[in-house]
Amino acid sequence: MGQAQRYSAGVSTLVAEVPTASAPRRLVITNESKQKPLIVDLLNDWQYLEKGTHRLICAWGREIAPWFDKSTIHRHVWDQAECVRRLRERVAQFPGGKPDAPVSSRLEQLANTVLLAPSLDDALDGIYEMLLKALLTAYGEYSSRAHPVHDAPTIALLHEINQIKSQQFLWYRDYRRRHVHATDRAYREAVESQIAACGHFHSALALAQNDAGAQPAGVATPFKLAKFSARDVPIRSKYEFGEYLRVDFPTSVEARRLFWGFGYMMEKNLPDDQLCWIYDGHFMPWEWHHDISRHLWDESRHGDSGYSRLRDFGIDFDEIGFPGYDSAERLKVLQAAAKEHGISLDEAFRDYAKYLNPVRAEHLTRAQIYENVFMIGLVAETGHFIVKQEGYADFKEGRDLESAEMMLFDIIDETAHVQYAHKWLPLLGELCGVDNSNYRERGAKVREEYQNQGNARAAEMAKKLSRTPGDPAFDFYSSLLERIRRVKPLANAATCPPRSPKPM
Repeated sequence: MGQAQRYSAGVSTLVAEVPTASAPRRLVITNESKQKPLIVDLLNDWQYLEKGTHRLICAWGREIAPWFDKSTIHRHVWDQAECVRRLRERVAQFPGGKPDAPVSSRLEQLANTVLLAPSLDDALDGIYEMLLKALLTAYGEYSSRAHPVHDAPTIALLHEINQIKSQQFLWYRDYRRRHVHATDRAYREAVESQIAACGHFHSALALAQNDAGAQPAGVATPFKLAKFSARDVPIRSKYEFGEYLRVDFPTSVEARRLFWGFGYMMEKNLPDDQLCWIYDGHFMPWEWHHDISRHLWDESRHGDSGYSRLRDFGIDFDEIGFPGYDSAERLKVLQAAAKEHGISLDEAFRDYAKYLNPVRAEHLTRAQIYENVFMIGLVAETGHFIVKQEGYADFKEGRDLESAEMMLFDIIDETAHVQYAHKWLPLLGELCGVDNSNYRERGAKVREEYQNQGNARAAEMAKKLSRTPGDPAFDFYSSLLERIRRVKPLANAATCPPRSPKPM
């Protein structure tokens, strides 16, 4: 049997049996090249562009308002981190392959052109249509022309990246159908011109003699992220019920169940904050960005977990709102707007996007990034492990396995997040000029202070809160508990013993 016949008799054919009329095969060595294939420099160009896309999504992601589009954007941050990881690992496999090698500053010019869009919708067109399609085309061209056996690992990873980016485009196409937009003509022409100047990413760009290399996308621009993450639902609940949850948390398993649904829903705030960590943390090693990207996606899923559980109970944003962790800062802006425009504060809250969306944030300092990682990892997450374990056990005993499952996955994720904090705080401290030598002791002290403040607040509010039927806030809180009870009564509602107080 001849070679071609042996191939055709198999399940699949790895190489062509006969010459085809397709484009000539692409060789990645020349007579002058040594042991480093030409693809290595191109892989690093592609890596910069995928890393740039990661930064572009972080830069504009806070301005995405709809809940489930936020979820998608947060997932794309993680997907992009995985694209970069794949390319970096492939580069490192080659002789002379250095994942952090400098690349042409022309790539930075392109990324900055995409970044400096006239509007969010233009930026989405630049990221998810123009840049994404150009990359997919380059990956497809290389995969179709490279030797399918010699460079099979590169082709395989490009197929994986293409699958990820195809899913991104499908979201963009759906978003654009829901939000029809014509791209600003000058912006489109500028981006397309820059892509053409980069050769449509088909070959590596030579590093000019005096070119120091591309900086991370955006660092050399005046671009600033939105100060407040966008919303398209109420940002206040109909009535304040959080203090009731604080007071009843130790003694009522039903109050704890409402708290965890709402509390996890509120965690959707953290990934939008972490977009700023990533964007302003450009000085950190790539592995940090990869870890924070996973942390970010986990927190977004926790927000989805809480919201989905509330929806199981028939509770939605029109009743409880979607406040921000930065509600106090939002309130200051809305109070100033109400005063300036001669309107009531309630009117300012109803039209909040008009006043909040235009506000830009100052860039985080290195010390602020350190403090954010410290507070989330060593205080907020470490401080909640006991009450989360208690909630998991109590909901299981009460036969609400869906609420218990929600708790378990959060516990698993946040164990990893605390490890990230321990992993990166020493380097952050060094780079930020912060003394990190006693960070564990400081974490324990801050957690104790927060616990004492929380306990004092609960004791104070226990004396002040109305428990009189007919009081709107008390009736609202009671109705939430009753509606959850009707959907899924807890078998241990009357027998569950007191538990730890809310940590902060």
